[in-house]
Amino acid sequence: MPDAPAPLPTPPAPGADLQAVQVARLYYIQGLTTDAIARELGLSRPKVSRLLSHARRSGLVEIRIHDPEGQAQALETELRTHYPFLQAQVVSVPQGSPEHLWQDRVATAAASLLGRLIRPGMTVGLAWGNTINAVSHELTPRAVPGVTFVQLNGSANAADFMSGFVTDTILRFARSYSAGAQLFPVPTFFDDPATKQAMWRERSVRHVLDLQAHADLLLYSVGSHTASTPSHVYAAGYLDAGDLDVLAAEGAVGDIATVFFRKDGSFDGLTLNARASGPALSLVRDAPDSICVVSGLGKVAALHAALRGGLMRRLIVDEITARAVLDSVEP
Repeated sequence: MPDAPAPLPTPPAPGADLQAVQVARLYYIQGLTTDAIARELGLSRPKVSRLLSHARRSGLVEIRIHDPEGQAQALETELRTHYPFLQAQVVSVPQGSPEHLWQDRVATAAASLLGRLIRPGMTVGLAWGNTINAVSHELTPRAVPGVTFVQLNGSANAADFMSGFVTDTILRFARSYSAGAQLFPVPTFFDDPATKQAMWRERSVRHVLDLQAHADLLLYSVGSHTASTPSHVYAAGYLDAGDLDVLAAEGAVGDIATVFFRKDGSFDGLTLNARASGPALSLVRDAPDSICVVSGLGKVAALHAALRGGLMRRLIVDEITARAVLDSVEP
């Protein structure tokens, strides 16, 4: 005998769509459990489950899954397409979250990456600032023999010869890995380029410069005076109004270790760089390995320019900032 035909599904009762929408709102929008919905509407729990199934089958409810990791991975692929030299890690952040949360997430990711990369005998150059300070608070302590952290740019200004903010950041890295720390007690910006050149001939300074030049890994961010939380060098009085005017007139859009670069990533000929204590950006560009850690929409222009100049090997960035940078890439 032929098989009996499958029974047709029971048609929904009149008003089922309205009741299914009501149940779906309570379940998906207000987050009530099926038990709570049953009590509130005077229905049985199986009835609530059937109404939820009806809402999905009939299209009254559409379920979409937005995979933040998938979005991040797509952005990483797009960054590598535009910048083939780059190893990018895009960090997912909740939509609508504040920028300080983005920085926290990015700092945690950077600290994790540093922990995987660091090895015995390594010299790590650190460019101080708000972002790298945030990374220092996320480190997982472990002893790594023979590691030295070297400060990449001076931290003294007219008001404070040796910034406690900077010293604490560098020493926090060193303590986390039971490592040595080489501070760099020179002005962030010299008043006269000739003074800098004279200082650079001193043996004690040459020792620090040699450590910087032979570092195995550099860790830094990009600075920007337009960020919602301005980079420390802009907020702490290291630059006066005249300096900022000169930077604007010469087309500077950002800095790495207080050495400035233009929109196209170039850095030669910028007046303030002759007075800056940070390393030449050619050293940053050609370093064996480097991690640039960036978060915040105020840093988009600076990050875009640094990428155009090839001023990093690795990038850790939040997904919203990454998307904004990619949106600014010319087709």
